[in-house]
Amino acid sequence: MRTHARNRGLKLKQADRAALEALTHRGRESVRVLRRARVLQLLSEGWTVVGAAEAVGVTQTTARTVRRRYQQEGLVGALHERPRPGAARLLTERQASEVVTMVCAPPPEGRGRWTVRLIAQEAVRRGFVAKVGRETVRELLLRHDLKPWREKTTPANMA
Repeated sequence: MRTHARNRGLKLKQADRAALEALTHRGRESVRVLRRARVLQLLSEGWTVVGAAEAVGVTQTTARTVRRRYQQEGLVGALHERPRPGAARLLTERQASEVVTMVCAPPPEGRGRWTVRLIAQEAVRRGFVAKVGRETVRELLLRHDLKPWREKTTPANMA
């Protein structure tokens, strides 16, 4: 297999080399981080991207990405992933507090207890939110450790 000179070698800083050595011998890191560290070590020893990837058990794309991220961002950028933004919350804090307050009050007339579906419908009907799904309500209740469906509210229980 023919290798290209641009695929060979990676110049590690002395401090980074020592940090990688300590990291790989400590054994208290995720497998992903350890594999990325090993790729960097092999590349610094003159291995090709293809050879380092095969030796460590990662794809060539991963090895190239680790090398590029080390060159652009340094050791931490090469070893660890950037935080992912995730989806924005569907309810604002104010909306969530209004729903929780509603759930802590007695259920609507003619109902014995709150259900997740009833909570979602009532939140929309009362104008707290324009639209809310059952899963969003379920997660909100879970975060606040509320289980309103367990407590039956009847006139006899309220007295």
